[in-house]
Amino acid sequence: MIWHLIAAVFAGLAAAGVGLLLRTLSGKRLPKWIVPVCGGLGMISYQIHMEYSWFEHKQQQLPDTAEVISSDTSQQVWRPWTFIFPVTTKFSVVDSENIQLGSSDDERVAQFILYQFERHYTDVITHHPYVLNCDSRELIPLEPETREPQIDRMRTLRDTSPLLTHVCDNA
Repeated sequence: MIWHLIAAVFAGLAAAGVGLLLRTLSGKRLPKWIVPVCGGLGMISYQIHMEYSWFEHKQQQLPDTAEVISSDTSQQVWRPWTFIFPVTTKFSVVDSENIQLGSSDDERVAQFILYQFERHYTDVITHHPYVLNCDSRELIPLEPETREPQIDRMRTLRDTSPLLTHVCDNA
């Protein structure tokens, strides 16, 4: 977080320097306010770049065996450009190396951990273990400490679910 603040300040200073250079090259015909305007635009440009490159940056940090299952975009009033181009703020990942396939009552069952990454002022990473019945498409979360199934939170996935496809077909 502190590094992004420092980088934004330096981007603003560099853009203000460009504004000052333009004013000097124009023989001071450009107004004085061009310098702080350029500085502000530099800082905003850096922030926009960081927001839109966050998802790709996080994907590059993942191991080769990790597969992005879903991603969510958001729009925010204080960031009006997100209404034109929504920014990715959350995504889910399954690591293929951690999928354990087995069988129970002649049905294929997979156990895996689903990782969720969220962009806030600091990145939030959560992980939760699940059991997936590949034949009936039932997804059951497990208690993180005891690995006991939480049957009351069971849900059925769609046939076209990327999670179902990745966990059951690619593992």
